[in-house]
Amino acid sequence: MSFSPDPVAPPGGTDIQEQRDRWERKRSRTAKELVQTEQRYCQQLELVTTFFVEILKAKGTLRQDIRESIFSSIKAIHSVNQSLLVHLENSYFGRGFEQFCPHLSQYNTYADNIYKARKALTIQLKKNKAFRRFKKLQEAREEFRNQTLEELLQLPVLRIDQYKHFLQDLTANTSPDNPEFQQLSSAVTAICDVSQRIQDNTRRHENHLQLCRVQKLLKGRKTKVLAAGRWFIREGWLKVVPRKGAVAKPKMFFLFSDMLLQATRCGPMQLANRDKFAGKHAFPLQECIVEKVFGHTRSQGGLLSLTFPKASLLLMSCDQEDLNDWYQSLSSAIRKLQSKETVVHQRDELCRRPLRSATDSHNTPSSSSSSSTPGRKRNMVGSETSEQSQRPPSESEGSAPKRLKPADTPEHSSEEASPSSCVIL
Repeated sequence: MSFSPDPVAPPGGTDIQEQRDRWERKRSRTAKELVQTEQRYCQQLELVTTFFVEILKAKGTLRQDIRESIFSSIKAIHSVNQSLLVHLENSYFGRGFEQFCPHLSQYNTYADNIYKARKALTIQLKKNKAFRRFKKLQEAREEFRNQTLEELLQLPVLRIDQYKHFLQDLTANTSPDNPEFQQLSSAVTAICDVSQRIQDNTRRHENHLQLCRVQKLLKGRKTKVLAAGRWFIREGWLKVVPRKGAVAKPKMFFLFSDMLLQATRCGPMQLANRDKFAGKHAFPLQECIVEKVFGHTRSQGGLLSLTFPKASLLLMSCDQEDLNDWYQSLSSAIRKLQSKETVVHQRDELCRRPLRSATDSHNTPSSSSSSSTPGRKRNMVGSETSEQSQRPPSESEGSAPKRLKPADTPEHSSEEASPSSCVIL
């Protein structure tokens, strides 16, 4: 009895080979594009280092500290990328990025300094006439192709995101059996870390700009919005429903990660502050409870009830979508703030347990029954440590008080972080 070959096997083998060929074609296109863009990128870095960094250093147009503030680590980045380009042009992608990734600290330094560099460059262009003229002459060179220094200085930050996409494509189209697969996978992880750092820096910078904008909108210096760790969430008009049967009046509200600020527009007679707001109340969100009164229905608008330890608010909006957005934003901010407090209290317990156990261990019979001289010394040390453990956290030393400090901050009344009551501004 003879068996004929399985007719499905050849087509199946053909499909696998076709898939591998598609992977290889995609990998070749990605590799070619990576090499071409890297060549152009290195040329652009060379323009900055040659026609700006080196010449400015020789001419002395800018002081060294200002020059380092503007250009940061771009010269070191250029040197590192020249080495990477040599490997890429010889098709050693895995080896090239394996040697490149340990130098990503230069990109971290550059990314952390990018906003400071922009500010320093802007200041010099306004105040330093010689530098302004020098910059214009250099940018007019044919090699720059109408690119400005500002655009060139942004390239290292943009290149990291390009590396992430190139490496992800190369890894996806590289067989796991290929020796380069592990090298490319490790490079993807390292590049993604730098990319996330750049995104975090961007978010912090944008948040800082928002806080500065709100601070400028507020009249006077009594209401302070700029605070470490504070995030701007949203702003808008809401009507405050009074307890008695008065007319609900619209107020401007600014929502932050730790407080809700109520403000009123300055009167038209105040010419200097007619476009500004006067802060009236700062409500801390730490112990706030937000509820919809009838905003969950499909009617037009609704009410939000905000309950604080020593205050309450009833806010109204005629826009159902706007009301829902406010409810979601408030609920999310309160939930995140309370979750942080829970973590702090858990750390508080972890810090206090060793202190109590150490105190109890010195009161055991074995330590008190010893009668020799070394035993007395141990008892003296034990009594000293037990006295220290009974002191308030603010009087003891070490890392424990720093961890306990956030839990004690509600005792101090402040405009931004007091959880017990609103602040009347």
